[in-house]
Amino acid sequence: MILITNDDSIHAPGIRALVEAVASLGEVVVVAPDKPQSGMGHAITIGSPLRLAKVSLFGAAVESYTCSGTPVDCVKLAVDRVLHRKPDICLSGINHGANHSINVIYSGTMSAALEASIEGIPSLGLSLLDPSVEADFAGAQKYTKLLVESLLNKKLDKHLCLNVNFPAVPPELIKGVKTCRQAYAKYEEDFEERIDPAGKNITG
Repeated sequence: MILITNDDSIHAPGIRALVEAVASLGEVVVVAPDKPQSGMGHAITIGSPLRLAKVSLFGAAVESYTCSGTPVDCVKLAVDRVLHRKPDICLSGINHGANHSINVIYSGTMSAALEASIEGIPSLGLSLLDPSVEADFAGAQKYTKLLVESLLNKKLDKHLCLNVNFPAVPPELIKGVKTCRQAYAKYEEDFEERIDPAGKNITG
């Protein structure tokens, strides 16, 4: 069984591309946010209701649910309320945009994958280096299927969590897969002070 989630919402092209990529590899269950949750990191919902609704967005063969909470909420609800057993693997993505260096701290995509690994489910966070909704996922789909198929045929550490980033190029230009150390980087941020309609200072 393959559990799929993301942070761009269940309506994002990236999650549809991911479902299509691995649908032939086994039973697929999708539990994903009902709205974009980028930058949520490992946040969970506290103090307000969590809503889970069954939907039909990926065809009759794929069981799918939307969740009103964060990507981590989706994994928690999938494990506790939706699935009848632990999945063999959890896939989070395919994210619209890269998740490298410090991004993994803020990323809802990677936090969902990490939550799965905490639950003892081997996981992959998958990202395409193109934030556009018109992004071409063909290369990411090809190599996602190859990676997942290979991993499903191995005995995996139950706490395995891989961060996979795909270049935004056609499949024939991808030369293979390389294992790298996580890089260090820091955002260069600039805050702009403004005056709101009530005359108060705000930072935006």
